[in-house]
Amino acid sequence: MAEITVELVAVERRLWSGKASFVVAQTTEGEIGIMPSHEPVLGQLVEGGIVKIVTTDGDTIYAAVHGGFLSVTAERVSILAESAELAEEIDVEAARAALGAEDEAERARAAARLRAAGQSV
Repeated sequence: MAEITVELVAVERRLWSGKASFVVAQTTEGEIGIMPSHEPVLGQLVEGGIVKIVTTDGDTIYAAVHGGFLSVTAERVSILAESAELAEEIDVEAARAALGAEDEAERARAAARLRAAGQSV
């Protein structure tokens, strides 16, 4: 099976790195799917987006990603987020409470957290 090295990094820490067979991210130009040997591309991640990584072991990793960039070469995907949370780290109740926030950006972050955690918004 073909594989690509993926690194998911936020300003404060590295969330995940390893080998994957497929990556999906939401950019300002739309959703992009990346497989091994993808053409090089640089994209700006949307605020309140989701990243999906399918590992070579068949596991699927979801993360809520808030701004940043995506860099793709034939061998590597680097996801450099302003902030990000893996699905299993998300406090679903806090995210639901934040859906009522006055700040639009905070509501978008809360919605992304819920989608990453597999919850309906």
